[in-house]
Amino acid sequence: MSIRKFSQVTTKQGDQGTSKNYSNETFRKDDLLFEALGTNDELSSVLGLCFHATDYDPIRTIQRKLQDMNAMIATNPKTDHARYEKLANVTDEDVEDLEAQEAELLEKKPIEPRFFLPGSDTSSSGAWFDLARAVARRAERTLVRFINHHAREDLALARQYLNRLSDLLFILARNADV
Repeated sequence: MSIRKFSQVTTKQGDQGTSKNYSNETFRKDDLLFEALGTNDELSSVLGLCFHATDYDPIRTIQRKLQDMNAMIATNPKTDHARYEKLANVTDEDVEDLEAQEAELLEKKPIEPRFFLPGSDTSSSGAWFDLARAVARRAERTLVRFINHHAREDLALARQYLNRLSDLLFILARNADV
């Protein structure tokens, strides 16, 4: 279905400073819910730039996993259990996949044990990965605050995924010729 009408994009419901999650609960726009969703969206956007700079195919899978994560964040499992159960979750296998990518990249090109200035000693694509890593770290911190504030321990694997993702992005920045 194509979007052809202004009303399909703009609902004007947020003009009062509130919005709803997927469970149809209303929150202020400054709630950590929207901070977590927005930071993951920003991370996915920077990853899109990384993809175009390098053609590293696993980035697309990571972007899809961030969308799955956002669906989890935006759905309250306590009030909307049936919908939440149907969502694609972040799994142990997703975390293990990131770890396997890290191991493979480090096998190809080990990293020197020193401090790196972000973007300064790699290619421009490496600089994009450094930016993505910084956003991933912020996404992780924001998710931790969201989990604690809203008692959402169901997102523990999502938190772990973001942690591993930032490690992978650090390695990719040092191996930007992947």
